[in-house]
Amino acid sequence: MSTQRIPTPAEDDESTDVQPGTEDTAAHRAMALLAQHRLVTSPQMHQMLNPASVRQITSNVLNSLREDKLVSYIVLPNSSRLRAWFLTARGARVVHGWPELRGRMVQPPSNSTEASMRAAHTLTAVRAHLTFLTDARRRDDEYGPLDWMPEVAHRLPDTGGEDKLIADAVLHYTATTPQRLQYRAFVEVDRATMSSERLARKLISYARFHDYTPQAAAGRRGTVADQAAMLAWQRFYPRFPRVLFILTGARADSLQHRINDLRAMTAGHPLVTQLAGQVHLGAAILEELEQYGPSAEVWTPLSGSVDSRSWMDL
Repeated sequence: MSTQRIPTPAEDDESTDVQPGTEDTAAHRAMALLAQHRLVTSPQMHQMLNPASVRQITSNVLNSLREDKLVSYIVLPNSSRLRAWFLTARGARVVHGWPELRGRMVQPPSNSTEASMRAAHTLTAVRAHLTFLTDARRRDDEYGPLDWMPEVAHRLPDTGGEDKLIADAVLHYTATTPQRLQYRAFVEVDRATMSSERLARKLISYARFHDYTPQAAAGRRGTVADQAAMLAWQRFYPRFPRVLFILTGARADSLQHRINDLRAMTAGHPLVTQLAGQVHLGAAILEELEQYGPSAEVWTPLSGSVDSRSWMDL
């Protein structure tokens, strides 16, 4: 099967910008996915592109793009030579300005070393994304490969400490049954590489962002001042997204301790307690999401009852 290639710069002019066609080819979609998710393994790319097809088709697409110097890959250690793919600088230039990536900064790894350093966390986040994608396909909900936006940053009030909230991802999901409902969620992916206390402190950052009203600059009037009077999150979301923690990287009992610490932070910190009264907060273990799906009753609410439930029912 032949693969239609994305137009590329002339071989002798590495700096030439390219305005590719808008055809929705597999190669085009693969490059958009790499632009958004930064690093994706071959099986993950196949699952996002077309899991019903033969895997060799996805391999042909990626290898064709590599021949055109639009993508490259690293081989993951201890993985039977599993490849993780990323855009090259040339590939990043090609996708610049694509409609599906508008407003999103494309920052692929600059080289194989940087890709290797990013791999563990980035690929774990893609694993989490794929649990929602697989579940949405099964449920016939609306959630596509580009509806998981990694590393979304928002300013926090300038009161010392962190001045930005950087969510590992923001997901946009539309359930179609039993009624049509739109969901948004901030997602934190925890691989048990930081202390449990530091993980729980992220809830404070979300609580600060929830209450943050930017101050209007002196002398500004009219529309600008009116916008500044809004809560910061209202500029981006019709409702404050729920906050989901997805944990992996340790024994089940250790992960449960971390979930308990998140619940303790919710109950013990006044700002987070206030947040929990208005925003749905929950935590789940990645391996259970992969086994049962995110819509199963595998999520622990971070306030109130500890009874497990679906992420939509937190």
